[in-house]
Amino acid sequence: MSISIRYPHNKPHDEARQLAEKVAEEMGREFSMSYRWDGDVLLFERSGVSGRLSVVPGEVLVEAKLGFLLMALKPQIEAEVRKFLGENFA
Repeated sequence: MSISIRYPHNKPHDEARQLAEKVAEEMGREFSMSYRWDGDVLLFERSGVSGRLSVVPGEVLVEAKLGFLLMALKPQIEAEVRKFLGENFA
């Protein structure tokens, strides 16, 4: 099962990338995720979840694959991701 979220923004590229880093740090603390950059794509993972956050002009794209045990939590996970994005990119 996967999550795919497109979140619009009007930030300059460098600022959007810094905000993505902030989102990753917050999610890392809250959900024990590790992350690393590959160009303008932030790759993240933890047990049961792996994905990417891409910073492109005008939007942030979040794609994540959920393991079997987290499938039931998909709505809550999506809501948390949207909350983090809204708090940082609105």
